[in-house]
Amino acid sequence: MEINDLTPAERRVWDAFPRGERVDFREDPDETGATGETWGPERTVRAEVLTALVLSRPSAAGQVPGLHVRGARITGKLDLNYAVVEHAIRLRACWFERRPNIYAAQLRSLTLNDSTLPGLTGAGVRVDVALRLSCCRITGPVRLAGARIAGGLFLRKAVIGNPDGPDAGEEAEPALEVNHADIGTDIIAMDLTVHGQTRMNGTTVAGQVNLNDSRLLAPGGIALHAENLAVGTDLRGHRLEVQGLFNLTGSRIPGQLYLGHAAFINPDGVALRASSCVVGEVWLSSCDTIQGVVSLRRSQFDLLHMPPGTWPEQIRIDGLTYRTLAPHLPAEERLPALEREESGYLPYAYEQLAAAYRTAGDEAAARTVQLAKLRRHRRTLPRPARFWGLLQDATVGYGFRPLRAAGWLLALLLIGSLAYGIHPPRELKAGEAPEFNPVFYTIDLMLPIIGFGQEQAFAPAGWYQWLSYLLIVTGWVLATTTLAGVSRSLQRQ
Repeated sequence: MEINDLTPAERRVWDAFPRGERVDFREDPDETGATGETWGPERTVRAEVLTALVLSRPSAAGQVPGLHVRGARITGKLDLNYAVVEHAIRLRACWFERRPNIYAAQLRSLTLNDSTLPGLTGAGVRVDVALRLSCCRITGPVRLAGARIAGGLFLRKAVIGNPDGPDAGEEAEPALEVNHADIGTDIIAMDLTVHGQTRMNGTTVAGQVNLNDSRLLAPGGIALHAENLAVGTDLRGHRLEVQGLFNLTGSRIPGQLYLGHAAFINPDGVALRASSCVVGEVWLSSCDTIQGVVSLRRSQFDLLHMPPGTWPEQIRIDGLTYRTLAPHLPAEERLPALEREESGYLPYAYEQLAAAYRTAGDEAAARTVQLAKLRRHRRTLPRPARFWGLLQDATVGYGFRPLRAAGWLLALLLIGSLAYGIHPPRELKAGEAPEFNPVFYTIDLMLPIIGFGQEQAFAPAGWYQWLSYLLIVTGWVLATTTLAGVSRSLQRQ
């Protein structure tokens, strides 16, 4: 291209480039690229001119060149496919007629803040500093699969995708694709809005992923597909809104997965899937009830902060391990969530909850959980076994409520003592029987292993004889169930 072919607007950009000077076409300092389609030739620059500049324009002596343009209408296609660019590219508040192509390019830095674009093709791009798309309006897909960005990826307040596009099914084309990328510092995407899928499968982020106040909108589809995501510190989603599946399967987050005040909405499917994850702390504090299934199978958390009201009607927690459960609440408030397990009774889920209470030093709550486990298990047994379980529960609480047995024994002792005190039984051998004592006689009946010489010396008659039979049977049952319950409790310890 000859220099003589340049328009006045292009000449300004051409002359400013060697010195890295800014060219600002805006009439208002707050103007963005949203209205760029109506801008006239006085602020129109051909994309081929920009390509020629960054690839071949020499620098001025003693100056650092760079492309720094604001408020331009860029026509044609900015094509840097496989290009090696040594200069910073800053095209702020611009309007792009066609989707820029930076596929497999090697760039120093790329800034497109406040611009409007029909998309961005950047798979395999290498950026030495940062890729900035903050406050952009991008109507088409953003492709950054396999990108290597030494600094950060900035998407603050950006809007990506078409809200009137097709529904986002599992095989739908993503609106934002950052699969298998390597981000040297952070992904800063606060107040980001994505209409369609966001994919981050296999991506490595050395710092944090910040999605505070963002909206990931793919109703009925997959809002975030981030399997095997590796984050150096935290993934934050304070006040995050997700319509569709939020999928973190296999991810590694050593710090916090903070989702306080977040909303997960996918009533006809899985809303939150964090299976096979290893996370330091999971915070789902102050969230509304999740609309859809929650799957946390085989995951490992050091801390799970999830109030009972956040759990949906159906959960999948087979193999979930956590050391601490917060906030600390009575076991009775936590147990109903375990009834919502999709696959039914899971003994391990109860043992895990009991272990969390023991870690917190609440042995009473741990015993309550283990008692609830046995009661739940009883419902899976055949009827005869269920009857025996009911008997153990009513008498000694499966060994976790031993004072119940003492209460039953005291009640029976009181009944027997009163009955036989009012109407003492006759002596078997006159003159040879010891002095009758209704209390010890009742104890002799109830606990045959203990002998006070009363039972063999006296014989009741009529309904008092039937009372003696009842005391003998119930005494044996109480003794047997107490021993069985205590033995089971000792085995668990």
